[in-house]
Amino acid sequence: MGHALVLNATYEPLCVVPSRRALVLVLNHKATSVEDSGSVLHSAAAAVPLPAVVRLHRYVRVPYRAGVPLTRRAIFARDGGRCVYCGAPANSVDHVIPRSRGGQHTWENVVAACRRCNHVKSDREISELGWAVRVAPRQPSGPAWRILGTGRHDPRWLPYLTGYGRDAVTGEATA
Repeated sequence: MGHALVLNATYEPLCVVPSRRALVLVLNHKATSVEDSGSVLHSAAAAVPLPAVVRLHRYVRVPYRAGVPLTRRAIFARDGGRCVYCGAPANSVDHVIPRSRGGQHTWENVVAACRRCNHVKSDREISELGWAVRVAPRQPSGPAWRILGTGRHDPRWLPYLTGYGRDAVTGEATA
């Protein structure tokens, strides 16, 4: 069983729930299935397609949206899973200004890096090595990042995340 994206009545992404919970929302007429996952749940009397994306019938007001938590998965999602120094697949997290030199553990100082670059950089600053960061790290914002930062995402969700901090075609962050 997978997960499903829950959209507000206005198509704003709200959260990710297990597919079973999404199906219960649809069966209780609280949501409409917008896109099927391709899987089918069988019972004794029926076969019901599991939704990949559901839209709530009623608007849910979200009073306060906290920032995106700083997690390893969220860093890799922000940086596209690539090393910000050389573009190779990233498998570690690096502090641009090393913590040993007073760097903070914040969105603006943490980037995804490959093991080789992280080892070569060690506790030095990138200016000492003559390196540059291709894109300045910053805190992602928007409802799409709260969903993508969890590490649970499905390619079928990308069209519904467009305009909410993520571009569906390129997968890049939008300003």
